[in-house]
Amino acid sequence: MEELARRPDEVRGLSDLAFAELRDAVGGIGAIHRAIAKRVFDGVGPAGAPARAAHDAISAGVYAAVRGASALAGRGIGELLALRERPAERELSSTPRGSAVLAALNGLVGDELERRASDLQEPMSVRVEGRVVTLEPASVASAFPGAHPCLVVFIHGLMESEHAWDLGAERAGGTYASRLAEDLGCTPVHVRYNTGRHISENGRSLSDLLEALVDAWPVEVDRIALVGHSMGGLVSRSACHYAVSDGARWVQHVRHVVSLGTPHLGAPLAQAVHWASAGLAALPEVRPFGAFLRRRSAGIRDLRHGSLVDEDWSDCDPDALAAAAVTEVPLLDGATHCFVTATITRSPRHPLGRLLGDALVLQASGSGRSRRRRIAFEEEYGLHVGGAHHLALLNHPQVYDRLRDWLAAQPL
Repeated sequence: MEELARRPDEVRGLSDLAFAELRDAVGGIGAIHRAIAKRVFDGVGPAGAPARAAHDAISAGVYAAVRGASALAGRGIGELLALRERPAERELSSTPRGSAVLAALNGLVGDELERRASDLQEPMSVRVEGRVVTLEPASVASAFPGAHPCLVVFIHGLMESEHAWDLGAERAGGTYASRLAEDLGCTPVHVRYNTGRHISENGRSLSDLLEALVDAWPVEVDRIALVGHSMGGLVSRSACHYAVSDGARWVQHVRHVVSLGTPHLGAPLAQAVHWASAGLAALPEVRPFGAFLRRRSAGIRDLRHGSLVDEDWSDCDPDALAAAAVTEVPLLDGATHCFVTATITRSPRHPLGRLLGDALVLQASGSGRSRRRRIAFEEEYGLHVGGAHHLALLNHPQVYDRLRDWLAAQPL
């Protein structure tokens, strides 16, 4: 029972978050109401002063009462949940569906959840079948029987968990991880993390985690390959950067860094939300909608330009419209850097494909090539998949064939 008591109560965390959001929603509706009423009464002039005073007093009382009732209901339900015994099933993150819900919440407001020390936050961890693997020799040996000296580490993208790599596995005959283990004899490792944190923060955490994992690995580690989907590719590059600067040992074993649909030069959707939030904030009637968009997580903000280091966001105004210079982080020396891009059209030159890319990341960003910026990827280690969307890269036959060939060229 003592062990269960220490587990995160994610059910209660969801309840607390739901009522907090309800209170904020009521406040937002009230702000819109007040802004519209102000415009109307300003137009009427002094003749409407008595009605305006009555309206303001009544509406303020109504919205305060509703918000108070929401807070009271939230506390009441929280106390009822606290009285109940907390079985292991309350740890929703151990199930595929529960982890998908928490992954979405962490992607949206994970930085805020971390500041609140919420039970819903997802600290970075190695997971096996949804469960956290403690990075101690006995636990790692139990979780990875028959551990191989060569590791392939999978890092998921925004609002995903390690279960995202299972997408389409039945049709493909397995996941990238299971097929690489069979074909190349390596050991796959899946990492889960809070994608709402800054990419640089997750990069440091990944470096620390891999250092601990290598120290606890049952056999001496020979080679490591990092495979990241979307944001995961940026987190991988950030981890390598900080590992080198901190003198971490694990990075000396890295032979491949593979990014699948990674916005190395930024994501257009993140850029569009940034501008939309500024536009909505300019008018009182829609300012609450702008405030809602500005609540987007630090991780989402970093996707605007593909920021990898602390310097890109520390001591900066996150809502500034002017694009600040992005720190260009070199690729890890001694490793082969591979990239995969996709477009929803068969040809990347098709106008629609150039405009939409894989529906989330443009081909130019995924390959690190634009008029203003260029990542030093080598063309021979790139792959374009036509007629595919962003999530298809999590399990695609062309991607697997090339991934296997890349890793086999310098055997794991």
